[in-house]
Amino acid sequence: MNKWIINKSLVCSIGAILMLSSCVSWVAPNVKSELVALQRGEYQLDKNHAALLFKIQHLGLSTYVGRFNQFDAELTFDPDNMTAASLTAVVDIQSVDINNPDLAETLQESTWFDSETFPQAVFASHTVTPISESQFNFTGNLTLKGVTQPVTFKATFHGGADNWMTGKYTVGFSAIGRIKRSDFNMSSYIPIVGDEIDLEIYAEFLK
Repeated sequence: MNKWIINKSLVCSIGAILMLSSCVSWVAPNVKSELVALQRGEYQLDKNHAALLFKIQHLGLSTYVGRFNQFDAELTFDPDNMTAASLTAVVDIQSVDINNPDLAETLQESTWFDSETFPQAVFASHTVTPISESQFNFTGNLTLKGVTQPVTFKATFHGGADNWMTGKYTVGFSAIGRIKRSDFNMSSYIPIVGDEIDLEIYAEFLK
């Protein structure tokens, strides 16, 4: 009797797993990874599925990692004419998150971001250069702490699909770039704290 109960329980568990797997397959979007298969148009950042990270060397011993929690972006592109694509982004400086409230508050001061005077950072692309079928350099102007400098982000398109969760066509996108904080009037503690800052963006955009 006990053996029958155990076997029945096992069969039910396997059945539940198979049903769950079937459901996951049903709701997973049919992602098209080829750029030419993506839909042209204007896209807005899905803030629930986006991350903006920064990395900086500390004492030459480690890489300090932080993020900004509040930012927005718009992407416009035509897969048949990617050189005409454009990307704009706005970052709320006070949303910096480094898991250290005291240091986060210090970073808002005039020596660093001076967020009371300059509450936002803005990037606007002006040139797009193909690297491969799915990668492109977005070159534009970054305005940070009242200073505007040219910056290039290497962007990768990961694919697109109809998203049942939002009811909107969605594309996956990531980008990396590097800036020098000294170019934006933030030279304190160099080289104890590194000058170069690596930026990483991971995002989904909704059409």
